[in-house]
Amino acid sequence: MPTPSATVPLSAPPPGPSGRTRVTLLTEGTYPHSHGGVSVWCDQLVRGMPDVDFGVLAVTGTGREPLVWELPPHVAEPVCLPMWGPDPAGRAPRGRARRALLTHYEAFLTALLDPTAESAFAPALYALAGYARDGVLSPALRGDGAVGVLASVWRTPGLAVAASRPTLHDAVTATHLLEHALRPLAVRPPEHGVAHAVSGGIAALPGLIAGHLHGVPLLLTEHGVYLRERYLGYRTGPYRWPVKALLLGFFRLLAEESYRGAALITPGNRYNRLWEERGGADPALIRTVYNGVDPEAFPPAGPEPGAPTLSWAGRVDPIKDLETLIRSFALVKERVPDARLRLFGGTPRGGEAYRERCEALAAALGHADSVVFEGRVEYIKDAYAAGSVVMLSSISEGFPFTLIEAMSCGRATVSTDVGGVREAVGPTGLVVPPRAPEAMADAAVELLEDPGRRAAMGAAARVRVIEQFTLRQTVDAFREIYRELATGLRTAREGPRGPALRSGRPTGPGAGAAAYDFAGSEAAG
Repeated sequence: MPTPSATVPLSAPPPGPSGRTRVTLLTEGTYPHSHGGVSVWCDQLVRGMPDVDFGVLAVTGTGREPLVWELPPHVAEPVCLPMWGPDPAGRAPRGRARRALLTHYEAFLTALLDPTAESAFAPALYALAGYARDGVLSPALRGDGAVGVLASVWRTPGLAVAASRPTLHDAVTATHLLEHALRPLAVRPPEHGVAHAVSGGIAALPGLIAGHLHGVPLLLTEHGVYLRERYLGYRTGPYRWPVKALLLGFFRLLAEESYRGAALITPGNRYNRLWEERGGADPALIRTVYNGVDPEAFPPAGPEPGAPTLSWAGRVDPIKDLETLIRSFALVKERVPDARLRLFGGTPRGGEAYRERCEALAAALGHADSVVFEGRVEYIKDAYAAGSVVMLSSISEGFPFTLIEAMSCGRATVSTDVGGVREAVGPTGLVVPPRAPEAMADAAVELLEDPGRRAAMGAAARVRVIEQFTLRQTVDAFREIYRELATGLRTAREGPRGPALRSGRPTGPGAGAAAYDFAGSEAAG
C-alpha cells in the first residue's frame, strides 16, 4: 500500500552505483502523489528504465498526500516539498542581514513589474535561494517588512500597475502567494546526474539551483505550456490586477530563466515548441519527444455499444471544459435522440464544485438521465470501448494520453484543436475549435451517422499509433537523452550548467509527423 512520502526538504538522493545514470525527476502536483496524464508518463518512464536510478523531488500541496503509485526498486523514496503545509521553521534575519535580504527581494519584485529591470530577475532569484537554503527566506517573507517592500515598489513612478491603485490588502495577498511559490527554493538541490523537470514553473526551481550551484544539467519537459496555463487560470482568478500582474510576471520570467538554464528542452509536441521559442528558448536546444502508449495494453476495443454513445475520459477539471461537451451533447440529442454521454474519471480534491456545476448543467438542459458521470474505472481502455466515438473537449492540452490511447483502441475521435492534438490525430479523427459546442456536435453527429467512416477512421488511428506513438519509442528517446546529458556532465564540469546539447531535430514517436500550423492553434483563444 502506498504511504506518505518524506516531507522534510532534504537533498536529492546521491548518485547511483558506478556506471548507472542518475536522474532526479522534478514534479509539481503529479507523480507520485496523484493520477493523471503526466503521472502516467512518469510511471512509464521509470518502469521502462530499470537501468537508471531515479529520485523524485515532488512539489505538493500540504505534504500529507499519500503516494498513489507503487515505486519500482530503482526509484528512491520521494522528497516532498509542500507549498501549502505548515509554515517552515526558522527565524527572519535581523539588522544588516535583514536589510541585505530585503534589498535582494526588492530587486526581485522590481524585475517582475518593470520591463527595464528584468535582467535583475535571475541574480535576485539565486540570491533568494541562498537565503531559502539557510532557512530564513520564508520567515522573512512572512513579516511586515516584505509587505512594505512590495508596497514601496508598487509606488515606483512609471510602473503600469500603479494605475490599478494597489492596496495594502493587495500587498499582503501577493506577498503571501509569493512566499509559498518560493518555498521549493529551500530544498538542497541535486548535486549529481541529471535534473529532469517534468513541467515548467515551480517544479523547475530546484533544477535551476542545481545547475547554478553544481553544474547539474537541467532537462525540461513541458507536456502543456505552464505559462499559458497560468494565463488561463489567472483570467478568472479571485485576485485584483496588481496581484495578478506580479504573479504572472513571476511565472513569465521563471519560464524564460528555465529556458535559458536548460541543457535541453523536450516539449511533448511541436505546438509547445512554438510557445517555447516565443518565450526565448534557443531552437537548437529543443527536441520534440512525443508521448507513447503500449499498443498491446490498448488493443482494439471490439464491438461498439448498442446505443450511440459518446465517451470521455480524464479528470473532472475546468481545463477539460466538460460544460462545452455537455452543451454539445444536448445538440447531438436533437438529431440522435437515443444518444448517451458517459464521462469516466475521478474528481480531484477541490474539483467537487465544478462537477456539481456540470451535473446541474446537464439537468438544466433536460439530459440528466443521458449524461452519466461514471467515476474512475479500473481499466481505462474500458472507457474507450464504452463509446461509439471518444470525445476530448479541453481548452488546453499537451499531447493527450487519452487521445492516443483511444486511437490505439481503434476508436474514432472528436477533439478540440489545442496543443498537440492535430499532431496526434492527423487524418484519423475530427478536430474542432475549443469552446464551440455547435462544431463539436456537428462532428459527433457526422461520425455517429456514418458507421463505415467511423470504423475506417478507428482502424487508421490504431495504425498511426503503432507507427508513430509507441511507448518503446518514447522510453528509448529519453534513455538516449539521459545518456547524452550525463556523459557530458561527467566529462566537462567546468561550465556553470554543464555542456549544452545542440540538437533541434525531433526524436521519438511521431518524429515524422507533419509540422503544426501555429496560426490555427489554441493561442488565439
